[in-house]
Amino acid sequence: MSESKSALLSSDVCAEIDHWIKKYPAERQQSAVMPALTIVQDANGGWLTTELMDAVADYLDIPTIAVYEVASFYSMYEHKPVGQHKICVCTNVSCMLCGSDEIVSHLENKLGVKMGETTSDNKFTLKEVECLGACGGAPMFAIGREYYENLTTNKVDEILADLEK
Repeated sequence: MSESKSALLSSDVCAEIDHWIKKYPAERQQSAVMPALTIVQDANGGWLTTELMDAVADYLDIPTIAVYEVASFYSMYEHKPVGQHKICVCTNVSCMLCGSDEIVSHLENKLGVKMGETTSDNKFTLKEVECLGACGGAPMFAIGREYYENLTTNKVDEILADLEK
């Protein structure tokens, strides 16, 4: 890894990435690109810069385009700052049929932001996402790695109040 890029990745971040690289056959470190991006994004407050993506490519010894393709394809990777709590609301078919439109409208009114925006206090970012695989618990959203299912406006209010604490 080049010296200028290595400064962007802390030793702790590199150790976490190395943990994932070891899970794949030798010379297949590219397979660790998704966990590497997640680790780097988490260490950077929830979003990726071009420089950080370049550092991941350099660390994994793969072309930068291979990292950009992954980071731009998956909705879990952010390319601009996000709030402390990123609320990923599923609006796909099952959730839509079970009332996700009402949940989205309630969240937008309660937080004072539209989809894709962050509250002025940087506590919440509201993001529309495709299916999160919890169709049986629709409507649902994810905040971080936690899924919240069978949402109602009252349940949303309780969740937001808990996060405000």
